[in-house]
Amino acid sequence: MLPKELERIIQLTKTHHKWRRTESLNLIASENVMSPLAEAVYGTDLMSRYAEGRPYKRYYQGTKYVDEIETLTMELMNRITSSKYCDVRPISGTIANAAVFRVLAQPGDEATIAPVQAGAHVSHTKFGTLGALGIKQVELPYDRERMNVDVDGARKVIERVRPKFAVLGGSLYLFPHPTREIAEIAHSVGARLVYDAAHVYGLIVGGVWRNPLEEGADFITASTHKTFPGPQGGAIFTNDESAYKPVSHNIFPWFLSNHHLHRLPSTAVTALEMMEFGGEYASQVVKNAKALASALVAQGFKVVGENQGYTTSHQVAVDVSKQGGGAKCAKVLEEANIIVNKNLLPDDPPERVSDPSGLRLGVQEMTRYGMNESDMQEIAVLFRKLLIDGQDVSDIRRKVLEMRSSFQTVKYTFPLEKDIVPTILALG
Repeated sequence: MLPKELERIIQLTKTHHKWRRTESLNLIASENVMSPLAEAVYGTDLMSRYAEGRPYKRYYQGTKYVDEIETLTMELMNRITSSKYCDVRPISGTIANAAVFRVLAQPGDEATIAPVQAGAHVSHTKFGTLGALGIKQVELPYDRERMNVDVDGARKVIERVRPKFAVLGGSLYLFPHPTREIAEIAHSVGARLVYDAAHVYGLIVGGVWRNPLEEGADFITASTHKTFPGPQGGAIFTNDESAYKPVSHNIFPWFLSNHHLHRLPSTAVTALEMMEFGGEYASQVVKNAKALASALVAQGFKVVGENQGYTTSHQVAVDVSKQGGGAKCAKVLEEANIIVNKNLLPDDPPERVSDPSGLRLGVQEMTRYGMNESDMQEIAVLFRKLLIDGQDVSDIRRKVLEMRSSFQTVKYTFPLEKDIVPTILALG
């Protein structure tokens, strides 16, 4: 007889999997779903093994196949990113940031970051990775009209502070930051520019978001599980060998020991999928985000960024202060099997972090299940019925289940032979 705790763990896992994969509309902007093939290679013996160090320079034996997998993965990631140097060992985007930040600056040095209102991630700030490394945060001015970095103001700050590096990219990220302009200013004072592409890396690969390396950024840091639909993890890219070497040499042992080897083949599979289908996928993601924003406005919601066209990314930011605020609305939506996150908006004071006025929505996962613009309109209607009309949650949940029943298969993937996934899982 199985221990009751084991039975409970198994049941909870099965229930969660079914709920999130088949019964809910996932609009979390930082999540995605892997293809069956990427998941199959993820669940192999690699998940149990260690390979400290870099390919062909390991501290463990038994890594001859890992070395080849990791090298091929880096080659593929460089190819789709138009970069010369890549490191896929960071196990998250935050670890990727930490590895770069620690090499570019010493404790006590200063770094300039995009303003929090323009979407800066917590790892960029004194409250996160930057602070943990003892690097001083200097926030760049904010252009409220453009919801972005104020370039003229940034020039004054960077020329006065002369930071070791500047950071662009973000978490709530609707519109591209002025990468070329900030890169030129940073370089004029001998600073590097780090572009955190965690949220938009898949859009960059898909060709619908400008490549920061081509606009002067010295580093791209990225997550591999948001608009890039791979396994959870991070990556670092650059075209500068002199900048790459110290970062790559210090990822281990400064910030990690083993780098979760089962991520590597899954990342490689996803890179190949994006090479083949990334343009179509990324284009549909942006179309869907724009369609969702417009549809929400038509249903009576206030969507942030109206004067800019609401969004050019996978994200939509909605002001739901009139509907009770972000915390309340996110909870009600979850009860109806619509998964979103509450989020601070540009006019919110920082102390409202637990009960902000906004919701952040991301369309990338539902796009990968095959949804298009008409489906975004249907989702907006569900939002209105629930949050404005106050219809019964159970009624909306039934509509969500009905809608989701038509979207059960991951798209933008290679057609597979019938038994290839079970064969991989069985190590046949």
